[in-house]
Amino acid sequence: MMTSRPSIAFARFAVPKKGSVFVLAANDGGLGDAAKACDPAKTLERAFPVADFSGKFAGLVEVLAPEGTSLDRLVAVGAGKVSALDDHAWLKLGGTITTSLRKATEVAVVLDLPGADVGGRQAAQLAAGILLRSYAFDKYKTKKDNGDGQRDGNKAEPKKPVKVTIHTADPAAAKKAFSDEVAVIDGVLLARDLVNEPANILGPVEFAARVNELEALGVAVEILVEKEMKKLGMGALLGVAQGSPRGARLAVMRWNGGKAKDSPIAFVGKGVTFDTGGNSIKTASGMEDMKGDMGGAAAVTGLMHALAARKANANVVGIIGLVENAVDGHAQRPGDIVTSMSGQTIEVLNTDAEGRLVLADALWYCNDRFQPKFIVNLATLTGAIMVALGQHYAGLFSNNDELANRLTSAGQATQERVWRMPLGTEYDKLIDSKNADMKNIGGRYGGAIIAAQFLQRFVKDTPWAHLDIAGTAIGAPSSEINQSWASGFGVRLLDRLVRDNYEG
Repeated sequence: MMTSRPSIAFARFAVPKKGSVFVLAANDGGLGDAAKACDPAKTLERAFPVADFSGKFAGLVEVLAPEGTSLDRLVAVGAGKVSALDDHAWLKLGGTITTSLRKATEVAVVLDLPGADVGGRQAAQLAAGILLRSYAFDKYKTKKDNGDGQRDGNKAEPKKPVKVTIHTADPAAAKKAFSDEVAVIDGVLLARDLVNEPANILGPVEFAARVNELEALGVAVEILVEKEMKKLGMGALLGVAQGSPRGARLAVMRWNGGKAKDSPIAFVGKGVTFDTGGNSIKTASGMEDMKGDMGGAAAVTGLMHALAARKANANVVGIIGLVENAVDGHAQRPGDIVTSMSGQTIEVLNTDAEGRLVLADALWYCNDRFQPKFIVNLATLTGAIMVALGQHYAGLFSNNDELANRLTSAGQATQERVWRMPLGTEYDKLIDSKNADMKNIGGRYGGAIIAAQFLQRFVKDTPWAHLDIAGTAIGAPSSEINQSWASGFGVRLLDRLVRDNYEG
């Protein structure tokens, strides 16, 4: 069973006759004229002081079977200070509304707020928030919940999708804005689905098959298998994969929405579909979460879906290295030396520092073949970044100030925030090896920085940024727009980066 997705429609202001109705209240509890028309007996006006409701952001007041109407429910949602309502606030309002949908099958949202210019963009953002918050990964649940947390043994039936009609002054503008927005939301939900899937269902081969589905949107897809990667000299990536019978894949996605002569921009993702740590095996506690060690690859795949679905005016390459880091007699050992596609040799002192080995070959391949304007890579790379930043910011490392600043701005706009971390020769020296060109670890301190220094050795002088999303992609704190273990972090951030800076 999968939770049914709400259907979204837009309409001109009209007084709803049935179902549940949501209206917005400003910070002082003020209602717009359209909202007041839904409440002829002024039940909300009487309920506000009883509920100590002042219109504070995300506050709720609910009236059942409101007097003078045939409605089931009338709900006021606090919008807070009108001047503070940016795109993300409208997303959160949509998520807040979703928390109170309950068993409703027909819902109207009246977007009328005194002192606010609520246009098509705002309506589309609110609708996007409804979809993001509605997501639940429950496809493997087969029994129905009887309401007290117990399963009653009956087969769960798909819930009837709720129909949400958003009443707005310009429904045509809202519908147009939402068509772009829903493309991005679908990319986020695809990324969440990929990360949430258990590793026995989604290995490298199965992930590659999901990537192939993007061809329906006009994305050109190539899937490289082990034989082809071996011929290219990808010893770093293949070394990680050699302990698993499930094989390795390199997926190459291309969206050509810009001018034919324009160099592409590129995104590279770590796709370790399960990470035992290899012979440097992880502790058992929490190892089940390592099904999400492909959060970077999921974000790149979701981004390519978003860009293609909204027909972005840019040439974009997405590359993901897909492996399973398993333990068997064939797995690489601490102390092994591998040769990367770049020709540089790597002493593998810790087989659990495997993501950087996968990215080393994927980054070099991307740069060598496509010569992009820039590369951004994403990876659930280190626990160290969580020690430094917690789970509200991703770590940003870059060799280019302009790219770093643009990523920071896109992060602030989407609230998928990044925080720039240092790089430097002092850190780089820590991965020099006596036995090879470099080693894949560099000591106890500065682990996230050392991992970034390692990756920088595989991008030459190309503008590059590394996003360490270990704390934000999986198990991140719940929010108004996400209650899932997998957040889909990175899709909205990078779509905004492209939209604001790289579409002609």
